[in-house]
Amino acid sequence: MTKPAFKPKRILWVDLEMTGLSPRDDVILEVAAIATDWDFKELTTYEGVVQHDIAALSEKLAANAAFWDENAEARDGLLEQNMRGKALDVIEGELLAFIDEHFDEGPVLLGGNSIHQDRKFIEQWWPRVNNRLHYRMLDVSAWKVVMEGKYKKKFAKPESHRALEDIRGSIEELKYYLKKVKV
Repeated sequence: MTKPAFKPKRILWVDLEMTGLSPRDDVILEVAAIATDWDFKELTTYEGVVQHDIAALSEKLAANAAFWDENAEARDGLLEQNMRGKALDVIEGELLAFIDEHFDEGPVLLGGNSIHQDRKFIEQWWPRVNNRLHYRMLDVSAWKVVMEGKYKKKFAKPESHRALEDIRGSIEELKYYLKKVKV
């Protein structure tokens, strides 16, 4: 028996901002999602902030001070919005509702930059969202490695370390690489 081919009509672009890179030791601070078609037209967006105990959050950020001290503006913005955040499971429910509303019933194609890292956090913290995702992912960083390594083509993407802006940058980066491809 053959499996039906995976042919998603839309891409779920996701970016998470976390206190660090360890899904076991670090926490999700912010999530953004954009639904696009295959022309990368933005159809709709979602943004959510996960609230944490401020003392515990400050401790986790301090544990990754080398990164956050270099990105103080992003860190300060994430800390400031923490008070307006919601519980982790509430944000998972909202993200799941976003997926259910804007994607077909089957597995969803996840896209982003270094999306495997975000996926590890989704697997750890949001199992219901993870269950909606296909095992295949569209990782822009793979394009980056090939285009820079083989063709010396480099995209200057601003790194805001804010979720929604980072996704939009990833989509623009993929568009840049695809313009270099001759089919």
